[in-house]
Amino acid sequence: MLYKDAGVDIDMLNLIKKSVGKQVSRTFQKNIKSTFGLFGSIYPIHNDYLVSSVDSVGTKIMIACRMGIHNTIGQDIVNHCINDILTTGATPLFFMDYIGFSEVENKVLVQVVKGLATACKKEKTILIGGETAELTRFYPKGLYDLVGFIVGKVNKKNYINTTKIKPGDIILGLKSSGLHTNGYSLARKVLLRKYTFSSYVPELKRTLGQELLKIHRSYRKSLEPKLKFIKGLAHITGGGFYENIKRVLPLNCSAVIRKKSWRPLPVFKLIQKLGRVPEQEMYRVFNMGIGMAVIIDKSNPKYFKHLRPKIIGEIVKGDFGVKII
Repeated sequence: MLYKDAGVDIDMLNLIKKSVGKQVSRTFQKNIKSTFGLFGSIYPIHNDYLVSSVDSVGTKIMIACRMGIHNTIGQDIVNHCINDILTTGATPLFFMDYIGFSEVENKVLVQVVKGLATACKKEKTILIGGETAELTRFYPKGLYDLVGFIVGKVNKKNYINTTKIKPGDIILGLKSSGLHTNGYSLARKVLLRKYTFSSYVPELKRTLGQELLKIHRSYRKSLEPKLKFIKGLAHITGGGFYENIKRVLPLNCSAVIRKKSWRPLPVFKLIQKLGRVPEQEMYRVFNMGIGMAVIIDKSNPKYFKHLRPKIIGEIVKGDFGVKII
């Protein structure tokens, strides 16, 4: 089974994003250089860059609604957005949310916001405001939509300049907690053929629902003290290894990822087995147990030893993008 069979066509989405990017770039003022299309969009102001990002939790919300657990989904989106701007070296200033219902359910809303507030406090940022919308008959009954918006800041001297990446640099992989917030359409289609969310799955050592609601890990606290040793960060989200690592590669540089350098989490093995998902598709859709790829000089692994990373690959000369061997 492919992601396309679950209703998500990555190739088509990439084409649409390129078209949208061209339209957005036309709005930039000629005297202000802005960056659109990375993990975080950058706007210069004095000696700093303001870095913003926006994303949603996606169909992970369907699992939260089916299980009646809404106090983790807010943490997912806060951590996701923080990881995105962290790839530039930025730390968060404030966060905002959009929550859309067909009919506002007060208990659900309180739990979602509680999750947002919990994550913001933990990540040393502020939940500064948001929008709660009631669009009667627009959203399916019993479901809602959650979108997060974040703004952070990085001094221009501390901005992670990926043009410094060169052949010979190594790629470290930091563990993920699970699926994080990507690939749920395919995961649900495959796993719900055999299990329900309340099914205890021996391979996972927990119920399927518990596994799929694991909170998206934030890497800010781990990486913030070591940002000066980092040449590039790739948040492994939608598009997997192929699309996300490619985003940070400069001209004439490509990445070789060695899949045997770490052991994928059991949930990914289960999805691949039950859905007969091709291996290349797995690494294109899921994080496979690596939530953040860290590109550093080959002489600097000692600074990251306490994080217990895996050396998952290296930068080589070429223009083929990302190869997994």
